[in-house]
Amino acid sequence: MLESLIQTIAVAALPVIFAITLHEAAHGYAARHFGDPTAWQQGRISLNPIRHIDLVGTIIIPAAILLFSGGSFLFGYAKPVPVDFSRLRNPKRDMLWVAAAGPGANLFMAFCWAFMLKLAWLMPGNDFTVPLSEMGKIGIMVNCVLMVLNLLPLPPLDGGRIAVSLLPHRLAWKFASIERWGFPILLLLLFTGVLGAVMNPLVLLSARAIESIFGLY
Repeated sequence: MLESLIQTIAVAALPVIFAITLHEAAHGYAARHFGDPTAWQQGRISLNPIRHIDLVGTIIIPAAILLFSGGSFLFGYAKPVPVDFSRLRNPKRDMLWVAAAGPGANLFMAFCWAFMLKLAWLMPGNDFTVPLSEMGKIGIMVNCVLMVLNLLPLPPLDGGRIAVSLLPHRLAWKFASIERWGFPILLLLLFTGVLGAVMNPLVLLSARAIESIFGLY
């Protein structure tokens, strides 16, 4: 049992680290494109995962959750990329694109891992095809989980910032004011099972849609 979990963690490490860290890097790239160089000035705009890894959030917490859930659940986070929305050329409008860049990166990575999984299925069986196949499956699911989670309309999640960008100014200001309660609300939804009830169908639908595109049946 323990050996199986260790193997799962070893195979999951690369998809998880890239899913979490490149999500943050995408925010930085988008922010610079729309006028905020804060992340670039701090050296945080990079595809190098090491620059975004948080020892606790990117390594310890995901490994512990994967271990104690028996490989059935996964959660983690990276160092948030600093974004000064006031420096964007059009803060309210551009906030949408900066926020959407993270889930967009996860969607892109889910497609990349689906391609890798398809490739593994097409290759002659060898010592690499099995772990590559497992990495592909985990990569698809992890990125779909992060995409769906971050698109939930709850500040400070990306979906919350997208909602703030789309709402009229007065409603946007009121909605943004709940940001300080965002993570306590998220934890409450998690431990009461509401978060899973909302996310699971959306995650499975996203994963199945991507798999169907690549003929992964």
